[in-house]
Amino acid sequence: MARQRMGVARGVTAALVLIVVGQQAVAADLAQAVSAPQAGALVTQAPSPWQIRLRALGVITEDSGYVNAVPGSDLSYSDTVTPELDFSYFFTDNIAAELILGTTYANIDGKGTIGGLGKIGEVWLLPPTLTLQYHFTNFGAFKPYVGAGVNYTIFYNQDVGSAGALDVKDTFGAALQVGFDYMVDQHWGVNFDVKKLFLEPDFDVKVGGANLTGTADLNPWLIGAGVTYRF
Repeated sequence: MARQRMGVARGVTAALVLIVVGQQAVAADLAQAVSAPQAGALVTQAPSPWQIRLRALGVITEDSGYVNAVPGSDLSYSDTVTPELDFSYFFTDNIAAELILGTTYANIDGKGTIGGLGKIGEVWLLPPTLTLQYHFTNFGAFKPYVGAGVNYTIFYNQDVGSAGALDVKDTFGAALQVGFDYMVDQHWGVNFDVKKLFLEPDFDVKVGGANLTGTADLNPWLIGAGVTYRF
């Protein structure tokens, strides 16, 4: 009887040892499975909040304006093509801010009753524009967006033509924007973008010895296409 009890005790002890060892082995396997990615699983890294674009930009003006105290006066401006660089910062997947940088020039020509003046002058424009954008994210690689913001245009290198003097004033304006990126991979994509700037600077001009003032209704469309890089 004593030998039977001793055998039962040894059997129970051996079973307990096997159970404890087995539980420790299973726990170790589970910990390793959780810490290591499964075979074939894709490990993706969250994209950087920074993005840049380089575009070729067509600047198409409204061709309107007037000289005060000259009835029937009108103005027109040359359209141009220029490079544009912008930087975007994504606060969330949907909300981003974009700073748009570029510079171009415009010839100012008389029209209407001042058409005989021909080219009045030429100015260069630096129009940094900041927009707040909403990006739609439920179309896969196609990522459209809309935006609105503010523009401050600086006029520099102002040269005269038929005018004796010309001074176009720096001014603020509103900006609207719509466009899309089509992402080729996680970093690279192509971009198409249209912006409307509401830009109507005042100016001083001297013609025939008379000092005059006026307003240039530029209000340009900015139509651009280029490449996108998301860091």
